[in-house]
This record gives sequence, structure tokens and C-alpha cells, in this order.
Amino acid sequence: MQSVYEAAGGGKGLLRLAEAWHSRVMADDVVSHAFSHGYHPQHSERLAAYWAEALGGPTTYSDAYGDETSVVRIHSGNGPHEEMDRGAIACFDQALEDVGLSTAEPLRQVLHDYFAWATTTTMSRHHESADDVPEGLKIPRWSWDGLQR
Repeated sequence: MQSVYEAAGGGKGLLRLAEAWHSRVMADDVVSHAFSHGYHPQHSERLAAYWAEALGGPTTYSDAYGDETSVVRIHSGNGPHEEMDRGAIACFDQALEDVGLSTAEPLRQVLHDYFAWATTTTMSRHHESADDVPEGLKIPRWSWDGLQR
């Protein structure tokens, strides 16, 4: 069976999606606040590598940039931000359209479910402090039937 990573177009497809999402986010008054402190010049490339690993692709993110602990720490210690999370998910859904995924495609629903889950669970679990994030977390894997245990 084809992985979600492969169905999404591999690294190139996920890079297009990451670029489309980032563009949408930066145009959104609420969600762009998350980037007001600045961001890495290769943010889209790193994000695509992270998504690739989570969706059944190569371990480029873990091999080159860090583990889940480092990613979650970046997103932690900012207090609750449900409105921003909802906006980020809406931007992701719009980015899925931007890269040509119709609402009827199963891939689109799987990608939406993955992004919504990651945004509202792992990335928003530690509101109080980034220091609360445990060491050694592994990037969660997501497949056609959801989170892989």
C-alpha cells in the first residue's frame, strides 16, 4: 500500500504544501503572530521534512534537525492559543486546495486529520513552559488509518 507520504507527492509534494501553508499563515492576522519573532530561513523545507517523516517518508528531519522534543519545545510555553490553532488548521485546509487536493480525495481528509491532530495535541500540550517537554520524544507516525502506535 502506498504511504501517505508517497500519495502526497513525496518530498516535493510536501514542500509545495508547506510553502502554500506558510504563505497562507503569513497572510492571516491571527496565525502570523506565531512567526512575529522570526523564523528559520528554511522553515518550509524543514516543515516539509518533518511532515514527510511523520507521514511515512524518510527520517531526514530526525537525522538532520532534531527530534519531536525540539519541535514541541518550539511550540510550547506560549499559553493556550485555541483561536490561533483553529486559524492554522483553516490555513492548512486552504493550502490543500492551493496544491490541488479536492475535498473528495481521501488523501485530503487524511492530511487534514493529521494536521488538526498535531496542532491540537502534540504542539499545544505544554502551554506553561517549554521546559515541561520531556526529552527523547520521537516524531509521531501517521498513516491512512490515523496515528500509528
